[in-house]
Amino acid sequence: MVSGSIAAIGAGLAVLGAGLGIGQLGGKAMEGIARQPEAASKIQTAMIIAAALIEGVALFGVVVALLGNG
Repeated sequence: MVSGSIAAIGAGLAVLGAGLGIGQLGGKAMEGIARQPEAASKIQTAMIIAAALIEGVALFGVVVALLGNG
């Protein structure tokens, strides 16, 4: 019972971290685009790649947390 709760907390923290990371990433990317509109396509490409990496790490954290349930 307790290990299931700990796994749920770990999965929740992984998702929370990913949400905060992607929020920071999006905010800074918009700030960069506002400062240099001509670089918007490069910034957007880098932002999408970084967001995918953040999501991958979050998914890995959720899987590890749920596998630790056993």
